[in-house]
Amino acid sequence: MTRILGLIDGSAYAKSVCDHIAWIAGKTDVTVEILHVIGRRDLSSEPVNLSGNIGIGARTALLEELAELDAQKAKVAHARGRLLLEEAKAHLQAMGVQNVETKLRNGDLVDTVLEFEANADIIVVGKRGEGADFAAGHLGSNLERVVRSTHKAIVIASRAFKPVGKLLIAYDGGPMAIKTVDQVSRSPILDGLGCKVVMAGADTPENRKKLDDAAAILQAAGYAPEINLVQGSADKVISETVEKEGYDLLAMGAYSHSRLRNLFIGSTTTEMIRSCKVPVVLFR
Repeated sequence: MTRILGLIDGSAYAKSVCDHIAWIAGKTDVTVEILHVIGRRDLSSEPVNLSGNIGIGARTALLEELAELDAQKAKVAHARGRLLLEEAKAHLQAMGVQNVETKLRNGDLVDTVLEFEANADIIVVGKRGEGADFAAGHLGSNLERVVRSTHKAIVIASRAFKPVGKLLIAYDGGPMAIKTVDQVSRSPILDGLGCKVVMAGADTPENRKKLDDAAAILQAAGYAPEINLVQGSADKVISETVEKEGYDLLAMGAYSHSRLRNLFIGSTTTEMIRSCKVPVVLFR
């Protein structure tokens, strides 16, 4: 039984998260928890500077009004959260996924995911959140935090679900890439997909051997993988291959560098998630 933790908010990606969960459920037996987290921003008003020339009585009255406003805002946020969860559950059940529970929590998203991930095998989350329409070229503000903090495999849902028939594996020969190939070879969810392994780098005997080793693991699991070695930056090579050859799903290892290092050199993982318009499976 595969246990799935689905993260939803009020964005257009919530439906896609449910659709991707239903796709997984069509491949293996699942239990599903749908989680909506109400953040601190959703529960309180913007800070107000009361240090100016304002009387004590007026200041007290204003603070009371702000407290009442926060209480009303919290009530609306909870009602909205329950509605989002009910809609998600109904959508999943309409697609034949019956074992669905919903959870509504207050607090930080990452802290809450860490609380729930112990009972999950896979986390499904949208590529962007509720500000997606205003920041189409950027990832959701919480996505990288979730990916870096969790130890579970993550499916990052694209804006709209499409049937999955072809899988592309981004490969560099490193430990995470080898683990990704091994996980793909063992996964009942990915079984039966057309498969290609692409490596960005110089055409050397060493790199060719790394690709051949990856292909051998997949062949032993029943795949008939294509392999390709292309010169260029990994993010550009992978995104162009996905688009030109019509792949439906990208599998890759998650971040291999520290957050501090990425402040200076950026992150290939982040760039590939951002540039590829298909769902991404990240293995840790």
